[in-house]
Amino acid sequence: MTTYLDEALAKLEQFEGSVAWMYRDTVGKVTVGVGMMLPDAKAACPLPFRLGEEPATEAEIRAEFARVDNLPVGRPALFYRSTHGPELAKTEIDSMLRQVVEGFESELRASLSDWDSFPDSVKLALLDMAYNLGPEGLLHGYPRLMHAVRSSDWVRAAAACYRKGPGAARNDWTRQMFLGSVVGTVKAEAESVLARFGFGLVGLGASAAARLAHWAGRWL
Repeated sequence: MTTYLDEALAKLEQFEGSVAWMYRDTVGKVTVGVGMMLPDAKAACPLPFRLGEEPATEAEIRAEFARVDNLPVGRPALFYRSTHGPELAKTEIDSMLRQVVEGFESELRASLSDWDSFPDSVKLALLDMAYNLGPEGLLHGYPRLMHAVRSSDWVRAAAACYRKGPGAARNDWTRQMFLGSVVGTVKAEAESVLARFGFGLVGLGASAAARLAHWAGRWL
């Protein structure tokens, strides 16, 4: 069974791409895997890079970092690949991504007391933002959003989740994740109310469900 965490990992790979070799991102930072920024060569050395069938040495990893860091910015990831450079296996990239996201989720859960009761779509939106901004950047850099999240006000959260870095498609997806939770909540509440009258909401949109729930609530 696919969990929201599995969905988050798949979406991050879709947005960030998955690159086995070191490259420079859009702002010039040396990066690898699924958008994993490497601040310096020291950060790259512990990663399980391989040269062919053999583990890459620290000297080889440092040399590759220096080579990539000296190349021009703004090129496709393939531009930075060397046929003789160290690379990460896909299984290692996937494992690293899961480890990072699980760690970020733990930080969000510790800061947001209602985390476990949030709709999955909200968790997906917040995990994407945390991966992009870092948990601290999300929790302290978006006060309006965090206030809305702590109040479970998903409409206001959708209005406050815009980020300057990601493109329009990613921002729109995040917004839709918050708004999708509104649809789910409204339908669930309306279904609960109307079930007392023997009705169902199959096929109804959020606005119709809300109107019916309001109507039914007047008779309870």
